[in-house]
Amino acid sequence: MATFSIENFGCRATDADAAALRTRLLASGFENVGEHTRADVVVLNTCTVTAAADSQAREAVRKIHRVNPGAHIVVTGCYAQRAPEELAALEGVQWVIGNSHQTQIPELLRDSISAPTIAHAAGGDFFPLARLDGENLSLARGPAKILSGDIFAQATVHLAPGALAGSDRTRPILKIQDGCNNRCSYCVIPFVRGRSRSLEPGLVVEEVRKLVGAGAQEIVLSGINLGAYGRDLMPRVELASIVERILNETKLERLRFSSIEPHDVTEDFVALLASSERIAPHFHIPLQSGSDRILGAMRRWYRAEHYAERLHIIRRYLPGASIGADVIAGFPGETEADFQSTVEFIERLPFTYLHVFSFSERPGTEAEKIAERVERETIQKRARALRALGVTKSAAFRASQAGQILRALTLARGSEEWTEALTGNYLKVRIAGRHAANQWCDVPLPVDPVGIGEPLEFHPPLIRNGARSEDRRASRGSPESSMPEAPLP
Repeated sequence: MATFSIENFGCRATDADAAALRTRLLASGFENVGEHTRADVVVLNTCTVTAAADSQAREAVRKIHRVNPGAHIVVTGCYAQRAPEELAALEGVQWVIGNSHQTQIPELLRDSISAPTIAHAAGGDFFPLARLDGENLSLARGPAKILSGDIFAQATVHLAPGALAGSDRTRPILKIQDGCNNRCSYCVIPFVRGRSRSLEPGLVVEEVRKLVGAGAQEIVLSGINLGAYGRDLMPRVELASIVERILNETKLERLRFSSIEPHDVTEDFVALLASSERIAPHFHIPLQSGSDRILGAMRRWYRAEHYAERLHIIRRYLPGASIGADVIAGFPGETEADFQSTVEFIERLPFTYLHVFSFSERPGTEAEKIAERVERETIQKRARALRALGVTKSAAFRASQAGQILRALTLARGSEEWTEALTGNYLKVRIAGRHAANQWCDVPLPVDPVGIGEPLEFHPPLIRNGARSEDRRASRGSPESSMPEAPLP
């Protein structure tokens, strides 16, 4: 039996793709050994959102080939879709397969590994072309074989049956939307993911039921542009409606969302999240810049004060919710005044953490053509300042939650002395003692948090084995609630 391992790079959507691919390989008779050094096949599911992500993937190829020169290295994902020739030229890579044909990887590998003589007889291209007759693809000869096609021809969201149930994740990710119709000037993702498309609501509910049946306590809904869910369906469906169906038609304990765009964070949507104990009070809303001039150059669909209004709505309904953001440092043309606008904007708003990215030129994007560049040293200096500000915001939020009793889910990570757990409002905590993963517990946050940037540590919690208790969190409220608002970071 051939063995495999998968290494994933990038966002929650690629995590979901890797989980689906893992399930397909297992169903095709491959054995998952996890370690690259022991695997016959190593699959790298790549990201291409930054140049650093590309570099990380190339370095992974070199390292794997060095430690396991006999492995069949297969590179797939967004980088493979964007620049397959770059990856095919790397020593050790045997196949580069774009997002357009990722679902065919198990069949391709089964044929290539079980019939190696075909490769020699066919001059290296051992995949039977007749099987792909009529498909819009390229199958190129070279150092590695390339299987890629028109990503804009994709009309569905690929989901392997029970794709995430076989994952080793405590909190499985369910991708219900793929692709993006936006054209932010810095972003290459629409060109490697295609148009926005959504999983049918009935399939979403069915998959949630499967995951709950397999033991999932929390599920993370994800997408490339999650807020666009359902707009491509006939009849049109809103994200809020599928959330209501999940709440009404499944027994899922907790639902969490991945990134969602600012214009999709409406008051009705926030009110829906605040109305249920079963939805995590956690928002990740890309900001990118606090300067209106730079937001316009980025082709973002909002301005700074529109974004701020969304955060104020969240704080009215959910005083203790976690609010994270992506921020880009050094976009072309960003002046010192633009940067200071971003810093001041973040300082005055209730962010709880930041994901900071140094601007990275992406081939084929509008931003690539902007002549006015920010010097690399300046970009790095601004990124460091933003990360330091993120640490300060995180510390203030953690301090604001001190003394609260929060509901947390134990994770697989830990040691003999402690177990890591995650609260609904996205605080990582370390509870004393060794506890099984996937258990609910009530955690009293310490009054004097220490180790900012690291999980909070405290004494053994009350393990509740999945039973929900009455709401004891300060993270929920309503516009009419008499609960005092938590101090804002």
